[in-house]
Amino acid sequence: MSDTDTDTDTETETKAEAEVYDASMQVKELRESFASGKTRCYKWRVSQLESLFKLSVVHEEDICDALRSDLSKPVMEAIIHEIALLKNSCKLALKELRRWMTPEKVKTSITTFPSSAAIVPEPLGVVLIISAWNYPFLLSLDPVVGAIAAGNAVVLKPSEISPATSSLMAKLVGKYLDTSAVKVIEGATSETSALLEQKWDKIFYTGSGRVGRIVMAAAAKHLTPVVLELGGKSPVVVDSQINLQVACRRIIAGKWGCNNGQACIAPDYIITTKGFAPKLVETLKQELERFYGKNPMETKDLSRIVNANHFARLSKLLDDDKVSGKIVHGGERDKAKLQITPTLLLDVPRDSLIMTEEIFGPLLPILTVDKVEDSFEVVNSGTKPLAAYLFTNNKRLKDQFVACISAGGVAINDTTLHLTVSTLPFGGVGDSGMGSYHGKFSFDAFSHKKAVLYRSFTGDAPMRYPPYTKGKLRILKALLGGDIWGLIRALFGWS
Repeated sequence: MSDTDTDTDTETETKAEAEVYDASMQVKELRESFASGKTRCYKWRVSQLESLFKLSVVHEEDICDALRSDLSKPVMEAIIHEIALLKNSCKLALKELRRWMTPEKVKTSITTFPSSAAIVPEPLGVVLIISAWNYPFLLSLDPVVGAIAAGNAVVLKPSEISPATSSLMAKLVGKYLDTSAVKVIEGATSETSALLEQKWDKIFYTGSGRVGRIVMAAAAKHLTPVVLELGGKSPVVVDSQINLQVACRRIIAGKWGCNNGQACIAPDYIITTKGFAPKLVETLKQELERFYGKNPMETKDLSRIVNANHFARLSKLLDDDKVSGKIVHGGERDKAKLQITPTLLLDVPRDSLIMTEEIFGPLLPILTVDKVEDSFEVVNSGTKPLAAYLFTNNKRLKDQFVACISAGGVAINDTTLHLTVSTLPFGGVGDSGMGSYHGKFSFDAFSHKKAVLYRSFTGDAPMRYPPYTKGKLRILKALLGGDIWGLIRALFGWS
């Protein structure tokens, strides 16, 4: 090793130590703030949620501009898919917070008579939220709504891949929220690594499975619980005898209308029957042209690919020898503008690159099977997806799909919309993640359900205490077993 290498390593170590120290100080400050009790206060929680809502209203145009800068995201998608959903989360939390915070009374048993009991939700403490780049506003601040509603202190680490939105959030959170309890830490891998070295009371991560494993490994060192919102290959099974135009429009809206396929619940591939595939492909082509024109490179209604690395990754999927001849629509690319047109591929091999990793882009492979029921085996042969979709009018097929397909969520005759239903939990299973949020599920994700038993000094049972006798044992066995007649016999000494 040369002297130069040594100097470089020393500088790197010194910098890393400084970053760890900074992260440690941030956590220390937040722990002091949490220990003061202010984040537990109902009024504090309400004030912060109201400020988040106000932030979304006042700075709607700034948020849209940031999303346009990072992703060329259309204004309608920015408002409907990010800003409006965050505002709805704030409004729901403000409306329901008092009820969510109220202890839940539960029944007790004869073994503790006389007594009462309750489940008391309490904040976990200081939590870390690491968000994703594809919906950088919503996926950053929606978990923050749950963390604040539950009474926690929060560090938010936005994705550096969406720098304009990250910078704007740091500025707005600093202006609108209580920065002694809610902080935004910007940066890249080194900052994230420094944060992961700290002890948190929960880590909420949205992103890839690869990084999710790193987050989980770091959390395990401190026995920190995690929520992992990951992804996967979300299938769309298309039956015949359906309203094909409506089905294709809903597939397109969920795929290219959601950040040009760069969404964790976007349709990843379609499965249909060999006989129905030509009609499906033709209708998809017609609707794509109706939505985005004959030259989709010119439309303003599609997001661009986020960066050159992801463009290269998607190009590699298209250039694979096994699928390069399977393109039946689209496939045009502009590296300088980071654009790829909506692309359909028919009958791609299941062992091709495009079928072995999450696509996360504007490419949509179509697989064919002899019978629609054969699609279940195809789906279940892979890892469990974050979402699964079925288009059919067949009730038996609907029931079979819901019963047999394990996925984070399922939508029948639509795509992605289950995300908007606040009474449904949103989260993965298996490789697509663990834990869930949205609505009260967000409050629960950042809360501990504390079991509390209340008793008075009356009704003390001597049989609990030594010296132990056969008579006491008979009474306690009857009590614990709920055997009323056995209890009566034991009390009266009957055999």
